[in-house]
Amino acid sequence: MRDLAFLAFLGALFGLGFRRPFVLVLVYIYIDIVSPQRLTYYLLNAIPISLIAVVLAVGGWLLTDDKRDVRFAPRQAAILLLLLYCGATTLTADFPIEAADKWAWVWKSLAFGAFLPLTLRTRLRIESLLLFMTLSVSSIVIVGGIKTLASGGGYGELNLMVSDNTGLYEGSIISAVAVAMIPVVLWLARFGTVFGTDWRVRVFAGALAFACLLIPVGTSARTGLLCIGLLAVLMLRDVKRRFLYIGALGAAALVVVPLLPSAYTARMNTIRTYQGDESASTRLAVWAWTLDYVGQHPFGGGFNAYLQNNLRYDTVAVASAGNVATVERKLTVDKARAYHSSYFELLGEQGWPGLFLWLAINLAGVVRMEVLRRRHRAADDPLRWGGALAGSLQHAQLIYLLGGAFVGIGFNPFLYQLLAVQIGLDTYLTRRAREGRAESFAGRVRARPTLMPAGQAG
Repeated sequence: MRDLAFLAFLGALFGLGFRRPFVLVLVYIYIDIVSPQRLTYYLLNAIPISLIAVVLAVGGWLLTDDKRDVRFAPRQAAILLLLLYCGATTLTADFPIEAADKWAWVWKSLAFGAFLPLTLRTRLRIESLLLFMTLSVSSIVIVGGIKTLASGGGYGELNLMVSDNTGLYEGSIISAVAVAMIPVVLWLARFGTVFGTDWRVRVFAGALAFACLLIPVGTSARTGLLCIGLLAVLMLRDVKRRFLYIGALGAAALVVVPLLPSAYTARMNTIRTYQGDESASTRLAVWAWTLDYVGQHPFGGGFNAYLQNNLRYDTVAVASAGNVATVERKLTVDKARAYHSSYFELLGEQGWPGLFLWLAINLAGVVRMEVLRRRHRAADDPLRWGGALAGSLQHAQLIYLLGGAFVGIGFNPFLYQLLAVQIGLDTYLTRRAREGRAESFAGRVRARPTLMPAGQAG
């Protein structure tokens, strides 16, 4: 029955797409985030729905979409340049077969990220894309939130509908993405026009934001706790009564902390004692190995180059008995451990050029969103919604990038969808502002009194 339900739902979306081709873009976003083929037993596994969706989405845009307002932004060119560079390093990868496996989905992520802004030429389309991203993520988050409330979750124990712990179904990744989506959820509740902004939308948005905060608790992901901390700091920029906000945060912490599961608080305490935690020590050892590796291979080793690492490190634990503290050191030997960081992932696989290009793409997004936020923050600006959205997208990106410091999500499709919305919003607001200035100038010209020749004065 579940297979039939998913098949009917996707069939309805594809049917709508044939009437409104932009819906096919949204279908691909849903498939890319939720991966419904992983949630079914047979039917969708036998159909290449992702390939069908992307072919129809691009084909629909080429054949039917109005392209008068299309602009190709410099960041789209940078994403394509990163795509070409990754293709080149794949050809010379240290592990050709393993690199080809990762390249098979990375190139789609980058290519669709460069294509997507071309379709975002209206506010309705920008909102619709954000809405589909939000609701697609919420299909995972709501399930995780309910299970967290019911069982408390635990590291590696929260079942997010699939047994394959990859993509957005991995605990640390979904924790970072869920917290990153909160600014977008709040923006939709305040400025959204698809469903409006009545009390039902606000209640759902508040409940969804709460579920997003529950995900780091249910997964016991330390990454999620850091992302929540950054979200709290970033929201200081937009609140009017900052001291009241800080006081409310403190009061909420006093109420919530005693209610947290003991497994969660115990794992969060390892942040302070990282030298005794094997997971944290492994990360540091992998990062040190990566720096040594690129010292000899500045252009990286291609995708999955970490497979060649061999690690030896000590974990340090302090055991106290009365007034006596004993330091215990344990030698750990490991190999082929993943980077556990987007930055070291880019560095190890694509070398310094790939890392700098990736950082430039993301830094440009942060800067451009700040420019738009400041440009359209006046209360009487008709594009104020766009300035507020730029701020929300900037916050979402910064939270994602913080989460990316501790988990390898440098090529995750969600990031490039977020960047695509930024680029689409940037080009749309720039065009609207230019049109507004042109209309204002034309109005002043029409209002200017006409000077009559001296001989015709009555």
